Amino acid sequence: MAIKHNQKIVNNHFRKDWQRRVRTHFDQPGKKASRRTARQVKAAALAPRPIDKLRPIVRCPTIKYNRRVRAGRGFTLTELKEAGIPRPLARTIGISVDPRRQNLSEESLTVNVARLKAYKERLILLPRKSNAPKKGDTKTDLSKVDKVSSIAAALPIAPTDIAVKEIKKSEMPAAIEGGAYTALRTARSNQRYQGAREKRARDKAEAETAKK
Repeated sequence: MAIKHNQKIVNNHFRKDWQRRVRTHFDQPGKKASRRTARQVKAAALAPRPIDKLRPIVRCPTIKYNRRVRAGRGFTLTELKEAGIPRPLARTIGISVDPRRQNLSEESLTVNVARLKAYKERLILLPRKSNAPKKGDTKTDLSKVDKVSSIAAALPIAPTDIAVKEIKKSEMPAAIEGGAYTALRTARSNQRYQGAREKRARDKAEAETAKK
């Protein structure tokens, strides 16, 4: 909207040295090479261990994305218990733990327990001292086994099948006699009055016994 009449000039700060504050990304090719070198240095420093940790399979939040699966923050204590992995040991062997997360379905629990067991089968524990191996250490030659630098590549999270599928009319479930609403109301009513009906029948049987 245009300014009318004799008003004060708007202070838009056009005198700032904006050329000095503009960020440029002319160093992008060099930064790309630097990041690659840093990854190689990290992998060499952690070798023969992988550079990442094992993470669980979780569902994305909200109705829009809950069909997708992704890597979560860490495994729950229930999942570790089902897989037979002690909580203090989990972090030391490359397994991320999230004590705040909860299992809200049997499916997520089953999938992540299977993921932990698959990781446990492939895991190779090397002794800290070669002349003093401890219980649980793998007695094998490191040069004769396959090593991976990334757990995410060795145990990938496969996307779920989110395609819409069609079924035949004959495969449709049979309609409930009287309607689903009526069946639910009847079942709820029977459950509510079950105790009273049993008590009435019991009192009637006792009264007939007393008459005899």
